Amino acid sequence: MPRRRLKLMQISFWLLILASLTEVLLFIGLVVFFVRLRRSEALLNTLQANQEQLLARLHLNAELEQELMDSFAQRQAELQALDHKLEERVLSLKTLLMEADGVNRSPQLLREIIVAGSRSGKSLQDLARSTNLSIDEIRLILSKNS
Repeated sequence: MPRRRLKLMQISFWLLILASLTEVLLFIGLVVFFVRLRRSEALLNTLQANQEQLLARLHLNAELEQELMDSFAQRQAELQALDHKLEERVLSLKTLLMEADGVNRSPQLLREIIVAGSRSGKSLQDLARSTNLSIDEIRLILSKNS
C-alpha cells in the first residue's frame, strides 16, 4: 500500500505541476493579450486623433472654398457691372462719333477746310484726300468761293 500511495502522490504531484504550468501559461497569455490590447487602444486613440485633425482640416478647407466662391461671385458681379458700363460707354461713343462724322461731313465745314487749304497752298490732290471728295468737287467749291 505504501507503494500505491507513493505512486498516487507522484501522480498528484505531476498533476499539480501540470496544473501550475497551465496556470502560468494562461497567465503569460493573459499578460500578452493585455499588452496587445493596450497597444491597440493606443493605436486606436492615435487614429481617432488623426481623424479629428483631418476633419478639422476638411472643415477649414470647406470654409476657405466657400470664401473663394463668395469672392468669385462678388468679382463676377463687379465684372458684369463694369461690362454694362462699358456697353453704355460704347453706345455713347458711337453716338458721338456719328455726330462728329456728321459735323465733319457738313458742307459748310468742308467748304471752310477746302478754302483754307487752298489759301495755304495745298494741292487739289491733298485737299481731295483729306476731305474724301473728288478733285472736280474741290474745283467746284473753290470756283463758287472765288
